[in-house]
Amino acid sequence: MIEPSMIPTYVRIITGLFALANMGYGIVGYFKPSQIFENSTEGVDVKGKGARYAGYEYASRNLSIGIGLLIVAVFGSPEAIAMVTMVRALVEIQSIFINISLKKINEGFITAVVFLAIEVFIIVKMFV
Repeated sequence: MIEPSMIPTYVRIITGLFALANMGYGIVGYFKPSQIFENSTEGVDVKGKGARYAGYEYASRNLSIGIGLLIVAVFGSPEAIAMVTMVRALVEIQSIFINISLKKINEGFITAVVFLAIEVFIIVKMFV
């Protein structure tokens, strides 16, 4: 594990950018919970309580991961940066598996793979 003073600035910046993206996505989710339904809401009552609560849960997850990433980007030790980045990486792995199970190799899949690669790089960088 590297010393906290040796964390590269670009790692903190990338972690901060992921934090802002997660926070933005989380905040938008509170105002438009239908965003959890891919491309179409056909057959889904997005005004119903179930869909709204699912959207709020999804939004709160993204917002909390974003806040955690922001805190570790600013104040975090290498261990903290690695741990919170691992949580975000698990979300990307989930997205990859969902797309594979749906047999959809689309922009969501590619984005998840690219973000996962960046997150793995950050995690490895904290240990080397």
